[in-house]
Amino acid sequence: MSLFGAMDTAISGLNAQSAAFSNIGDNVANSQTVGFKGVDTSFIDYLTTSTASQNDSGAVATRPQYQNNVQGTISQSSDPLALAIAGQGFFAVSQSNGTNSAGQTTFNQQQYYTRTGDFQMNSAGYLVNSAGEYLNGWTVDPATGVANQNALTPIQVNQTSDNPVATTSLDLSANLPATPGAGTATATSPLSSQINVYDALGTMHTIQLNWSQNATGDWTVNVVSPNDISNPALGSAEVQFGSASGNPVPEGTPGNVFNATGSVTTTGYSAGNPATLSFTTNFGSGPQTINLNIGTYGQSNGVTQYAGTTYSLLGLTQNGVPPGSFSSVSTQSNGNITVNYNNGQSRVIAQVPIVTFNDPNSLQRQNGQAFTTTANSGNPTADAANTNGAGSLVTGSVESSNVDIATEFSKLIVAQEAYSANTKMITTASQLVQQTIDMKQ
Repeated sequence: MSLFGAMDTAISGLNAQSAAFSNIGDNVANSQTVGFKGVDTSFIDYLTTSTASQNDSGAVATRPQYQNNVQGTISQSSDPLALAIAGQGFFAVSQSNGTNSAGQTTFNQQQYYTRTGDFQMNSAGYLVNSAGEYLNGWTVDPATGVANQNALTPIQVNQTSDNPVATTSLDLSANLPATPGAGTATATSPLSSQINVYDALGTMHTIQLNWSQNATGDWTVNVVSPNDISNPALGSAEVQFGSASGNPVPEGTPGNVFNATGSVTTTGYSAGNPATLSFTTNFGSGPQTINLNIGTYGQSNGVTQYAGTTYSLLGLTQNGVPPGSFSSVSTQSNGNITVNYNNGQSRVIAQVPIVTFNDPNSLQRQNGQAFTTTANSGNPTADAANTNGAGSLVTGSVESSNVDIATEFSKLIVAQEAYSANTKMITTASQLVQQTIDMKQ
């Protein structure tokens, strides 16, 4: 009986080593597969009889030991949209069912998870990895910039143009000389600044700010809009600096903006608040009001009047935007997917979360280095990168297979020797059985 039991045990050993060979072969074959997670082999002993006085040979069985939580090497990629996860978690991805009658991509309702982050943008604007899986993320409200964390959907990049934005604000930083040069800073020879602004259609126009000083030392800024369809000379306002304003402000800092004319309006003095004036112009698209910010009352963070004989322009900016065309897509380490336009503008359209599980090694493997949930893996939890145990995102990089070839070759040698030993056990047991049968002769 023991001879036949030994043969049965050896046969189970052959089956077990065959399973180990299979897992090693899978690992070696996918040693260069991006995002692949290796499989080890666990051996389990099954008993027949085992007591203090008797032990009969049993059997050995195997089960796969998944290594889904083992980090692979992260390396740089030439793909700017590539993403890698350093730490725990997976990308949420969808698989396509094809297209509908309108040519729109449709998706399988099953949610998949992967570490394969070699994403590229396809012809429909979706971010797809080399396995054909579509990256999912949270959509971002363009008005508020807040991500909707209640749903994961395939990220699609809209390659339309960026709408123009009419200029509503100008910020001026400059120093008006306390002692202007002879013949300068007069009504006929003002100190001038020019800036380009945009109307509602995105057309560029020039606004002139002409500064002159009167006999009392106050400054007058005349606003000129050469392209205004009715009256290029929009109006003026006076600006007082220091104690001359009658307000408690340091010398050389704005103390009052007053005496507005034409379409120019001003705001009264309020300590620590913006010193501004506004003007309205019409470039043909209707009245357009623009606010000119010259700093803060009592502070030297905008227009000042300090020692000097020449006008020193430090900065003059505006918030208008011309129309723009789609330029590129970029990813950020916080998961933001940003669309860039050739007018210098950018817009966040989605955020990529990282999905974690209580037991990632219990996920069900699927084609294309993907996984699906099981009862043992626990429910998926989606979080922003670097929060609640989720790993960090590395942009422009991919995670290689976590298979180590040297380790697999060592396992291969051991499995080969064990397999050969089991065949020897069967051969020897067979010979002993035959010798037992030959005893009758």
